[in-house]
Amino acid sequence: MTDSAMQRGLLSGGWSMVRHNKRYVIWFYVLNLALAICGTLVFARQVHATLDHSLLGDRLLHGFDLTVYAEMVTLPEFGPTGTSQAAAFGYAMVFFLFTALFMPGILQGYASTYRLPREDFFRACGRNLWRFVRLMIVAGIVMGIVAGVLFGIRAALIKAAGESTNELLSVYVSMTGLLIIFLIMAALRICFDIAEADVVLSDQRAVRRSIAKGFRYTWRTLGKLLGSYVVTTIVAATILVIGLWVWGKFVPPASVLGAFVVSQLTLLLLLIPRFWQRGVAVTYYLKNMVEPVAEQSFAAPPAAAPVNEPAASIPAAVPDSQVP
Repeated sequence: MTDSAMQRGLLSGGWSMVRHNKRYVIWFYVLNLALAICGTLVFARQVHATLDHSLLGDRLLHGFDLTVYAEMVTLPEFGPTGTSQAAAFGYAMVFFLFTALFMPGILQGYASTYRLPREDFFRACGRNLWRFVRLMIVAGIVMGIVAGVLFGIRAALIKAAGESTNELLSVYVSMTGLLIIFLIMAALRICFDIAEADVVLSDQRAVRRSIAKGFRYTWRTLGKLLGSYVVTTIVAATILVIGLWVWGKFVPPASVLGAFVVSQLTLLLLLIPRFWQRGVAVTYYLKNMVEPVAEQSFAAPPAAAPVNEPAASIPAAVPDSQVP
């Protein structure tokens, strides 16, 4: 199979998994919306307590005035912003835990050739919860360190390019650095996505083995996997740009309902590329990392030889002389 054929196979296989399991996208959207509403309740109470007694609230209701917003959050009656920020951060952590809880069941459902029963879904979630928490912590540490190093190198290169006589050199270095950082971080993301698939689908208890396997298999076919993830990222960026354009072009500033519908539809569609990437990882795992089961040939037993049954013996006739 050529590289382009493999890449098309990964994208089409991942998309087929998303298309046949649309309920997972809907569930995660509802979960995200519910937690987002809970996370903004503290901020909403602070805003109502201030704007309900101020005529400047009209400038935020019928549009967004940055000056009015900045003045509002600095008022003594608005209260400390740390309270609302803590609530938002807390619900973000809850979403992180729900992701670690439900993602194993989603990966198991992607790999199944049938609609995964509810019992099997939650069984996979419970069995892999602690494994996923450990894996996601390791991923966060590794990707955080690598990102910090890469951005530090980029800043040093931009500073050195700024001393050059070429005024555009620093711009070129900055954009090239961002592109390189994006590709490296995407490669790391692929490694850990494949490790998650291996943890669930091979029932691997040792997370370190799945991480090592994820790095090893990603390096073998980095171009194909990276190309598939870049395509899904471009799809996500396109959805975001279209959503912002529709919002700015067709939604009036005073239309709260219109802004809510467009923003939530955009967020729902943005979940699709994310789940598509998970489908690509599962497709790659099933095609390249599952050991084929050797087919055993069973020889038919030899036909039994026909048994020649003895003929029924016919008693000899009794002589007439012996008849009484």
